Amino acid sequence: MTAVAEHPTTHAPDEPARPEGTGGTHRATEDRHREYDGRHPAPTGPEGLSVWATAQSTGPVQRRGRYVAESVKHPARMLPAIAAHAVAAYTNPGDLVLDPMCGIGTTLVEAIHAGRDAIGVEYESRWSDIADANIAHAQRQGATGRGAVMRGDATRILSLVPAALAGQVALVVTSPPYGPTVHGLVRPGADGVAKFDNAYNDGTDRGNLAYRDLTGLADGFAQILAGCHTLLRPGGIVVVTARPWRKHGQLVDLPSAVIGAGIRAGLTPVDRCVALLAAVRDGHLVARPSFFQLQQVRRARTAGTPMHLIAHEDVLVFAKTQKPDPLGAADD
Repeated sequence: MTAVAEHPTTHAPDEPARPEGTGGTHRATEDRHREYDGRHPAPTGPEGLSVWATAQSTGPVQRRGRYVAESVKHPARMLPAIAAHAVAAYTNPGDLVLDPMCGIGTTLVEAIHAGRDAIGVEYESRWSDIADANIAHAQRQGATGRGAVMRGDATRILSLVPAALAGQVALVVTSPPYGPTVHGLVRPGADGVAKFDNAYNDGTDRGNLAYRDLTGLADGFAQILAGCHTLLRPGGIVVVTARPWRKHGQLVDLPSAVIGAGIRAGLTPVDRCVALLAAVRDGHLVARPSFFQLQQVRRARTAGTPMHLIAHEDVLVFAKTQKPDPLGAADD
């Protein structure tokens, strides 16, 4: 998907945002989403749009006043509009939402603001503390749902989440990490641009899945999804956002790895959507790139590679329709 930069020489890193009315384009088909049994095609058509307009405003605008200031320090924040859209499309008020890799709690905050209950698991205490603060902030603002965060390794999620919640979760919303370092934030420095808040930790704790290679990441994510399978109610939905990235010039196909992990965990792929990371203006996409994305694209084009700015994330949707296969079994 091709996009143009709104301010191609001045953009700082940020994410895209929650437009008025985002969430609910699937509302007319929500019962089929939640009760999908694998016997019928996934919902299609204008009432169940596969393109989510989740970047009509920037990430900082989406979070302003809704999240505590420390939230910006996380290196890979999910757009609130993406989480809000998934919650609105696949759940009803009172349902239970889970994010097994919740970071600063974006999924949880959007769920409890929408009147759902939410639980999250986060490996690093720095982010789980911020997630707790964001939940408390949301409740002070009038959020009616209840939220809780557990610190621990989500590959062992069934040892962290109360056994009474098995079969109770309506929706899982999460995203795997893209590596130990990402674009982060920038500020002008004496020697050019200085990067900060671009890593999950100081590198001494390699327990985070971000430090695994693609095979290790996919295996760990399959373990997480297998645990989520147990926690999901029959017909429960899993929404995973992912996008490919380039390593040494080669494209790393993370979305396909996520699909394979979901299948190994016993989940059935039912839909593949697009969450826009660009605004829609007069029928055109207006990208919201980070400084480093712009820099990478310009260098690639100078070298003769016709690279475009990132304009979307894949949204991979699974349903609980069968028992999980043993981890490590070959997927198709």
